[in-house]
Amino acid sequence: MVAKDPRARLAALVAECGQSYGALSRMLRRNDAYLQQYVKRGTPRVLAESDRRRLAAFFQVDEAALGGPADAVVTTAVRRLDIEASAGPGALPEEDRSFGAAYFDARLLAQLGVRAEDAAEIRARGTSMAPLIQDGDLMLVDERDRRVQVQAAVFVIRLDGALMVKRVARAGTMVRITSDNPEAAPIALQPSDRVEVVGRVVWLSRALR
Repeated sequence: MVAKDPRARLAALVAECGQSYGALSRMLRRNDAYLQQYVKRGTPRVLAESDRRRLAAFFQVDEAALGGPADAVVTTAVRRLDIEASAGPGALPEEDRSFGAAYFDARLLAQLGVRAEDAAEIRARGTSMAPLIQDGDLMLVDERDRRVQVQAAVFVIRLDGALMVKRVARAGTMVRITSDNPEAAPIALQPSDRVEVVGRVVWLSRALR
């Protein structure tokens, strides 16, 4: 079952958000007239699935409201950063650069206890966290969760300016930083004020090779 009038619903959402049809069309990487023609002229007849998904995530509505099936997944946009956290020798990014958005099932984020505005997707490089994290894996990082406890958890951290993903635990007044790969070089215990915790890794994605 689909929404009875997805064009009217989209027109109402556009009016409520104050964005122009052209700006929203560019967000979809379409020509400026794309959405206006869809709403006012009926061309295209239906939105492409990827366009509908992005619009649903932007407006925080169910895809069914925009013509999708009633059981369509509601997706939420998360920042994608153009940086890499090293699971090997530390990477030295100049700054955290936004690189568009990644889209996640809103139900998955809720299950993980992550708010989209507090999350970022970044890529891992290197093999020091293998087999858990492989070179090229995409990691969802909860930037709100920076609590280092006695029980180790996987965090993205900065140490001496290097960005890395490691297993991190509190050891008295110090911080223990370890790799899962036994062949990786060990890291000495560090004072807590030398370790900047960026966020906890809560989810991984990888392509099958």
